[in-house]
Amino acid sequence: MHVHPLITDSATLANLCARLADAPFVCVDTEFMRENTYWPELCLIQIADTEEAAAIDPKAPGLDMKPLLDLLTENDEVLKVFHAGGQDLEIIYNLTGKTPYPLFDTQVAAMALGQGEQIGYSNLVDSWLGIQIDKGARFTDWSRRPLDDRQVDYAIGDVTHLSKIFPRMLERLKKTGRGAWLDQEMERLGDPANYANDPDLAWKRVRISGRRADVLGRLKAIAKWRELEARSKDLPRGRIVKDETIADLAGHPPKRQADLAKVRGLSTTWASNDIGKRLMTAIEGAAPLSTEEMPPRDDRKPGLGKEGALVADLLKLLLKIRARDIDVAPRLLARGEELEALAAGQRGDLAILGGWRFDQFGRDALDLVEGRLAFAVSGGKLTMTRTERLA
Repeated sequence: MHVHPLITDSATLANLCARLADAPFVCVDTEFMRENTYWPELCLIQIADTEEAAAIDPKAPGLDMKPLLDLLTENDEVLKVFHAGGQDLEIIYNLTGKTPYPLFDTQVAAMALGQGEQIGYSNLVDSWLGIQIDKGARFTDWSRRPLDDRQVDYAIGDVTHLSKIFPRMLERLKKTGRGAWLDQEMERLGDPANYANDPDLAWKRVRISGRRADVLGRLKAIAKWRELEARSKDLPRGRIVKDETIADLAGHPPKRQADLAKVRGLSTTWASNDIGKRLMTAIEGAAPLSTEEMPPRDDRKPGLGKEGALVADLLKLLLKIRARDIDVAPRLLARGEELEALAAGQRGDLAILGGWRFDQFGRDALDLVEGRLAFAVSGGKLTMTRTERLA
């Protein structure tokens, strides 16, 4: 494989992208920093097919990134391969408003091949290629320039290894007939809505006790205010106000700006400065949370009840057994909320009751709930057995 020197000029990048546009797939990775900014600071993009690999410096003066971004988001003939690509996709979405398509994530694919729910990249490379990755450059400050050859080589290795692993992984998926199992997961990962980061929904990330509509309404308003402040200053949201302070302000709102000096976690200067004034405007303008927006109660499923909760626990045990038997990550088969819904009596709009999930798990789950399946111990191993429903 030909590995290019670090690409810093537009012509070289455009020529590379023109060649890669004819490849059946490209492997992509990014290096970024986000400790001190709201928006992740893109520092390096690595890309490879089976013939060539390169690292691109997005911080290079005058570099036109459009050919690369078009390749990733506009060319639907080339499959884009990532490993645990959520943060990479977030960065691409922030730059373009789109996510790469079509998409393949080797961490997700590993779930279908019995390698766990979140296999790390180093373990993936070790298991497929027998290579132990040198992690020495893992904690590099990628925003500093110049980058030395060791750093660039380390970064490019992430995509050159992936370009060898992906075809092997694809072949095994074909042999096991499990390729189609991944379609829904890949669609979920690539959904642009995952990366939109709507300020009106920021409150859902903040933990708070209680379900009073007025408190949650203030939480929504304050969290939105913090999100907009963090964006405008390009600072991490926690650098503006921490979550616990937001929850405290929502539950015990100050009556006037001068009272902000008494709030733990806020600077006393907020009692008289502009940012404190904007915070008070958000608090005073907050409306109670609407009925439609209210979160579910603590038990998550009001209709589940104690008996239903026990049934859900049995379904989770069945899921572990079935996942063990077919050597697949449990989360690929079913999610906890689906099991609770099934235990509560829901039968429609559940992924486990259709397609391959029904064949591999849903049929047994339904039989367990409806009394046609029971647990048994055989040879010291927990198994399932068919049973006649008792009169």
